[in-house]
Amino acid sequence: MDGSPLRRWFARLHYRLWRKGLMRSGMVTGLILALLLVGLALAFHEHQQGNLHKLKAKIETDRPETERPRPGGQDAIVLVRGRLMGDANPEFLSVTLLPGRGMNVLQITAYVPGRGEVNILASPPVEDAAAAMTGKDADANGQASLTLGSPFELPWADGIRGTPSGAGHVTTVWRGHAIQVPSTPGADEASGGLLLAVPADLANTTALPDGGSADATFQASDFGGHWPSKTRVTVNVLLSSRWIDLTMTARNTGDAPEPVGLGWHPRFAVLDGNRQQLRLRMPAAMRVEQSREKGPTGKLVPVAGTPYDFNMTGGAKLGTIDLDDCFTALHQELLDSGPVAELNDPANNYGLRLTAMSDTIKAMRVVAPAKADYVSIDPQFHYPDPFGREWARDTETGIVVLQPGQSTQWKVRLELVSLGNSEPGR
Repeated sequence: MDGSPLRRWFARLHYRLWRKGLMRSGMVTGLILALLLVGLALAFHEHQQGNLHKLKAKIETDRPETERPRPGGQDAIVLVRGRLMGDANPEFLSVTLLPGRGMNVLQITAYVPGRGEVNILASPPVEDAAAAMTGKDADANGQASLTLGSPFELPWADGIRGTPSGAGHVTTVWRGHAIQVPSTPGADEASGGLLLAVPADLANTTALPDGGSADATFQASDFGGHWPSKTRVTVNVLLSSRWIDLTMTARNTGDAPEPVGLGWHPRFAVLDGNRQQLRLRMPAAMRVEQSREKGPTGKLVPVAGTPYDFNMTGGAKLGTIDLDDCFTALHQELLDSGPVAELNDPANNYGLRLTAMSDTIKAMRVVAPAKADYVSIDPQFHYPDPFGREWARDTETGIVVLQPGQSTQWKVRLELVSLGNSEPGR
């Protein structure tokens, strides 16, 4: 009644049919092989119909990659090279460029003996730069580029002062032609030019034996109606172990003359907060006299015998001086390719040399707030506020005038050098 005889009968039947019949006869092995062959045939059929590819595509769609930051709507360009010179010599390692933001040089890394890899520029990572470079509000005209990275400046560098003309613009006058440009938020001045937020029309890179190069072209036209003619801009950056060459060319593609000023605004990082012991060398006999409230006075004054004399070999200590000054009457040494500014860091035994390789570069602006984490050395064509009424009519402020079809070039070489543990005089 408990069903146990019935269970035993089924157990004996299972044993006779399965264990003794099927298993010993080899039918199970044949059945498994048959099922495997059917599966392979079905898979081949599905492959022929493209269904496996569709499935793979769907899986990849369902797992999208993390979106990369794209400042200005374009991917950053990173030129990278490996170390070749051993542990005793400094060398450049990489350059990060933003073609979506006027080819802004966001970061430069280098190997420094005793320190390892360091950031040469006081700049954030690409992710943080992209978050700030929105093109809106305070960045509506690309102004964030002036504090995040090292922007190329065109069609003017430094600042233009003018008459406030409403809606965040100032108006200046060149050869009787009124030029209205977007002003810096909160100021009656326009800073940094109009290339700050312009995306490249074309950008490409080339690998080289000791580094690489990147090129970008900008069909800037008349910069949104703000400039008297149309302009095409090309930028080239060449990376190698000991130097980085930066070249910018502007060509007047319109049908009217136009004034052009080119420059670059790098923010070199102060390592370890040792700003006071940094040494600046500036090969200049004069500087533009400035009123901190009103800007340039229209006068050039000698630097010899003043706190602004940085001509000595090896440079002079920055100390606690607060600089925002434009130096001019530049001169070069016999074997140099142009006037050379230097920023040396004796504590870390390395220095940066900035050579103005184009004779159109007439000035170097230094911005070095006493308590800041950067020092900016800006090689540029012209003096600050080059169209301002403070300048006498016959003053050559450094602005280049391009006739239709003409072009002008700005070229600078940034070098990385070892100081040899030397400590000059003052």
